[in-house]
Amino acid sequence: MMRLFLALWSALWTLCLPLILLYLRRRGRKDAAYSQNVAERFGRYPQRLPGAVWVHAVSLGEMRSAVPLIRALLDRGETVVCTHFTPAGRRESTRVFGPDIAAGRLAAVWVPFELAWCFRGFFRAFRPKLGLVMEVEIWPRMVFAARDAGVPLFMCNAGYPSKSVARDARFPLRPAVMRGFAGALVKSQLQAGRFATVGVPNITVTGELRFDQPIPPAQVAAGQAARPLLAGPRRTLTFASVVEGEDALYLDAIQAALAAPDAPFVIYVPRKPERFDEVAALIAARGLRLMRRSTALDAALTLTAPQQADILLGDSLGEMYFYLAMADRVVTGGGFTPHGAHNIIEPLALARPVIVGPEIHTIEYPAAEAIAAGVCFHAQTPADLARALTPQGWPGPSQAGIAAFLAAHSGATARTMQALAPYHSR
Repeated sequence: MMRLFLALWSALWTLCLPLILLYLRRRGRKDAAYSQNVAERFGRYPQRLPGAVWVHAVSLGEMRSAVPLIRALLDRGETVVCTHFTPAGRRESTRVFGPDIAAGRLAAVWVPFELAWCFRGFFRAFRPKLGLVMEVEIWPRMVFAARDAGVPLFMCNAGYPSKSVARDARFPLRPAVMRGFAGALVKSQLQAGRFATVGVPNITVTGELRFDQPIPPAQVAAGQAARPLLAGPRRTLTFASVVEGEDALYLDAIQAALAAPDAPFVIYVPRKPERFDEVAALIAARGLRLMRRSTALDAALTLTAPQQADILLGDSLGEMYFYLAMADRVVTGGGFTPHGAHNIIEPLALARPVIVGPEIHTIEYPAAEAIAAGVCFHAQTPADLARALTPQGWPGPSQAGIAAFLAAHSGATARTMQALAPYHSR
């Protein structure tokens, strides 16, 4: 049955290749990286890095969660090949591991298209000793091409959201693909149980790698220095990783907050760079005083000239800790859309109280634990959000409470490395 499905899957990809290439070309008009190095997507790579550990991090969020693990692998003497689908993920690899790329210890490349012959080219170039797919990326040809090539492929930092469990109960094809993995390194015991129910083998609870992410001290220092210049004595709210479909709700809450006697300063960071201009126009259309990071601050994150504004638009990539370091509390985007909330660990790592919308299925762990610990506010409605933005509506946790929560949930990198120990000597 699986062989028939894979044949149909390959036929579908072959038929759709012109449309996929057209999609990449169109995306390339906004971000040129989409249309660069296209040969890599067909399995043709100029690099050769035999025996590498393969880490697949489809985009920026997955790459950031992989950083502490990749650093541990490199420190152990491994070579690493990182595959990505989006430019954001590839740029993060290049930014964080530039010296390792220059030294030939790491390669950052596009993931092959979902075709067996594309993956054969990838395996010829890198001959990986094992593969780690960050979070839950279930690509049938990737899974079974690795299996056919004798490459143990693991889900890593994996979670199985409740919505996915319910959907897979009705359509069991995805669980059949997941059973093709060599195993799963999962975030919590709850997730381990869910993967076990669909027959995934070799499951180990390793925790959440994002708790081990390095914090860039220069960005934190720059944020602390910029805050009094940008906000003055006002408290500061950061809206981080805001996605399409949330802007109206958040801007309503921001306008209400700015109309109050204790009006805050607001930092607003869209998740996708292609939305920067659109969001700037939405903010300006409401008559709010806006400055953009791209024009108001220089490369060193210092003001180029005095500014009078209520909102700083974070129209940059790779500087989230700068925006978070200025905040008194943080709203993490995505939770007011069906797609679900984004990472709450980065603000907590800076001891910032965090607020999420109702949809937390994407971050079930650690959101449920953070809400129970009182370090995260779960806003079910726009009214809840407006209330939580003020100290009167939500006093927030103590610094000690956040520190205790972080201490209880860190250490995933060491546990993951221990789980992978049998493969290091290969």
